[in-house]
Amino acid sequence: MAFVDDKKQTIAQEAKEVFLLQSQAIAALADRINGNYSRVVDLLLSTRGHVVVSGMGKSGLIAQKLAATFASTGTPSFFIHPADALHGDLGMVTPKDTVMLISHSGETDEIKRLMPHLQRLDVPIIGLLGKESSSIGRMVTASLDISVDREACPHNLAPTNSTLAALAMGDALAVSLMRARDFQPTDFARFHPGGSLGRRLLTRVKDAMHSQRLPIVDPERSIGESLLIMTQGQRGVLIVVRPDGQLAGIVTDGDLRRGMQRLPNLLDQPVKTIMSTSPVTIHQDAMLAEAEERMIRLKLSALTVVDDSGKVCGIVEIFNQR
Repeated sequence: MAFVDDKKQTIAQEAKEVFLLQSQAIAALADRINGNYSRVVDLLLSTRGHVVVSGMGKSGLIAQKLAATFASTGTPSFFIHPADALHGDLGMVTPKDTVMLISHSGETDEIKRLMPHLQRLDVPIIGLLGKESSSIGRMVTASLDISVDREACPHNLAPTNSTLAALAMGDALAVSLMRARDFQPTDFARFHPGGSLGRRLLTRVKDAMHSQRLPIVDPERSIGESLLIMTQGQRGVLIVVRPDGQLAGIVTDGDLRRGMQRLPNLLDQPVKTIMSTSPVTIHQDAMLAEAEERMIRLKLSALTVVDDSGKVCGIVEIFNQR
């Protein structure tokens, strides 16, 4: 079904109003950060086991996301469904754990039924609650106010602003825990070894470099002969190496263009006449992320890789890391 222009404008305006309502709901949380927030962070930091996150319905979906976020940022965590907990999964919770419950109403029946059993375990219980004075609010160890004035739903029914507020508060806690633990990118990479970030942060240059059929020539080799080697190497660069194996320089397309402008009989000249004598290199044991950062900062497409003795052992290219 196609919309007429007036209808399209109305839909666009309604979307903008949703974004405005949701941004206001999140901004309101900032004014509620007080001693309770610090207490919750302390409870989470002192947890010797896992942070067990739970909620029903849409709050349960947010709870699953927060458990995943905590787990991937240095806080061992898992999600438990409150109904399943009442039918055996409560055995997953140990006295070393801390439980985090999410409830907009503070009166979620399944969670209320779960509370006495959690209290018998004598575990700290944190509530992310829309009503701190609710039944659940009166039973938790500490709570955070995630109430909203209204939902973004035009009928004020579908959980929208309320779930977003719970998500934002949980993400804030995750970030606070990361900072408290000095959680670094390399720590993050250990939990994401299959992703591109993990690969960049855990992989060394020698594991990603090209080491076969390198376009290497002697400084005295003619430019004409060197061009053939450069083409066969398919790296867009020519590595000039002295007889002792030490790097003398590199030749790029730019060096060739500049050489054509200033040198007669270019192809007959030795390659040393156009090479860059101060090439940027990287050690083979450096992390791939360092190589990528250097190439981006210096606007280079490749780096020459050297070993401990300074001898050339490979080429690493930025476009192969994307």
